[in-house]
Amino acid sequence: MTAEKKIAQKRLTLLQLAERIRNVSEACRHHGVCRSQFYEYKRAFQERGFDGLIDRPPIPKSFPNETPPECREKVIALSLNHPSWGPMKISDQLRLENVNVSPSTVRNLWIKESMETRYKRLLRMEEEKGNVELTEEQIRLLEKANPCFRERHVESPYPGYLLCQDTFMVGTLKGIGRVYLQAVVDTFGSFAFGKLYTSKLPETAVDVLYDRVLPFYEAQELKVEHILTDNGREYCGRPMIHPYQIFLELYDIEHRRTKVARPRTNGFVERFNRTVLDEFFREAFRKEFYPSVEKLQKSLDQWLQHYNYERPHRGYRNMGRRPIETMETGKAVKEQVTTKEAA
Repeated sequence: MTAEKKIAQKRLTLLQLAERIRNVSEACRHHGVCRSQFYEYKRAFQERGFDGLIDRPPIPKSFPNETPPECREKVIALSLNHPSWGPMKISDQLRLENVNVSPSTVRNLWIKESMETRYKRLLRMEEEKGNVELTEEQIRLLEKANPCFRERHVESPYPGYLLCQDTFMVGTLKGIGRVYLQAVVDTFGSFAFGKLYTSKLPETAVDVLYDRVLPFYEAQELKVEHILTDNGREYCGRPMIHPYQIFLELYDIEHRRTKVARPRTNGFVERFNRTVLDEFFREAFRKEFYPSVEKLQKSLDQWLQHYNYERPHRGYRNMGRRPIETMETGKAVKEQVTTKEAA
């Protein structure tokens, strides 16, 4: 006898005891069963006999109310076309197309497809951006949610193709004055450089490239091809007079500029500025007093070593890797591109 039939036999014994002593309450007390459960057993026994006392599977073998595949595809497609819409609006729009889907069904489909939040729908839409042509609304929402997607027009096929540079004011230090960070970030894998100065002159923008950036890429056997900056005075001026412009022309580096009053166009280095502020400067200033820029620069160099060689990144292209690992991968891509161009 199976376990299910043993349980059914106990229920049958309960019914027989109640009939023999003619007292339902006493029989239920003896078997530890409530009266409502007793009457369910009695009703099932009267309708189907002994088989009615055997527990049936709680989940039916068929799903008559399951959402048809074509309806499910329409819900997903409309959700990706309008990721900011809620389930009620999706349901109303589909009803206009003669597709009857309740808001709860839309919500359940989102959960099954891991699209229950607007952010997840944006990520899903970004994953499929290579297969579909994005609308203006989709582009606007993606730019708002993902700074990396915002910079898709600065796509880098390999390291050194495009670097972003920016001047970031660290703060005012006692006995030193204002301190500025000249930050440079490779858009391929977020490999970063930084050097501190007490002014934001064009010479400082040139110095960080000459002292830190170009020697590194020469050691990696890579060439810096383009640099993207804002329209600050340290970067822009008369071509044949401005030091920064002369330096880039001397090293055959193309200068690209962001849109006026649009700092988000330089999103890679702007995001790095926030990271270095949160993870280094704010902690360092609370732990130690820096009497000179040189001492602060020494601590910054140690943090940059950690940032580039030890700290995993979840950002664009890194996906949990360190920037130096992404750069090594990019060097192989660069060799493939060079081979194709030569062929």
